[in-house]
Amino acid sequence: MVQKVVAGRWSDYVVMSRQQVRDFDAWAIRQMGIPGGVLMENAGRGCTQVILQRLGDAARAKVGIFCGIGNNGGDGYVIARHLANFGADVQVVVCGDRRKIKGDALTNLKIIDRMGLHICCLDLLSAGLPDRVADVTKGCRLIVDALFGTGLRGELSTEYAQLIACINALGAPIVAVDIPSGLDCDTGMPLPVCIEADATVTFAAVKKGFTVDEETLSATGEIFVASIGIEPQRM
Repeated sequence: MVQKVVAGRWSDYVVMSRQQVRDFDAWAIRQMGIPGGVLMENAGRGCTQVILQRLGDAARAKVGIFCGIGNNGGDGYVIARHLANFGADVQVVVCGDRRKIKGDALTNLKIIDRMGLHICCLDLLSAGLPDRVADVTKGCRLIVDALFGTGLRGELSTEYAQLIACINALGAPIVAVDIPSGLDCDTGMPLPVCIEADATVTFAAVKKGFTVDEETLSATGEIFVASIGIEPQRM
C-alpha cells in the first residue's frame, strides 16, 4: 500500500523522528518476528510502484539506481529487481566499498547479480567523478537515490557531497528512497547538500524533518508513504 501525502496536513499522518524509526524497525523485527529481509522487500516493492507510475511504460526504459553500502542500498537492489521484471533497463551503481555490504542488502545484491543486471562500482575518490556519473546514467529516463537512509548523522564526507551534486546536475527526474540522501531526518536540513528529488517514497511514516520547514519540500518533491507490511499505529 502506498499513500500520497498532502504536504502541510501533517496531523493527518504518523510522523516519526530518527529514533522512532529505529525503534519501530526493531519492534517489527524482534517483537513481531518479521525478518528484516521481508521489511526490505515490502519497502522496495512500494517504491517500485511509484517509480512505475512515473515512468508510464517501463519496458526498455533506462533507470539509474545509485546505491549506498547500507540498507538503503538494499532497498535499491530490490527496486532494481522489480523494475527489471517489468522490462526496464536497469543500471545499478554501487557507491562505496562493495566488500562492506552485508546482511539483507548483500542478499539482494547477489540476487540481481545472478539475474545479470548491469552493476558497476563507482570509485568516489577517482578523478573525473562528474564525467563518470554522467557516463553510467547516459540515456536514463529516471534516477533512483538509494544512497543514505534516515540514520545519516553529521555532515557528508566530501566525496559523497560531490556525488550528490553530480546526481542533481544530471537533470533527470529523481525518486528518493525513504529520504533524500544528505537530508537530516529530524531537522530537514541538508548536511550540507542533499538530493533534490521530484518524489520521495518514505517508509511506514512521514519523517519529522519533512514537516519542519516548507523549504524541505524542494528536496523531497512529492511525498509518498509506503507500507513495510506492518503499521506504526499497532505498536
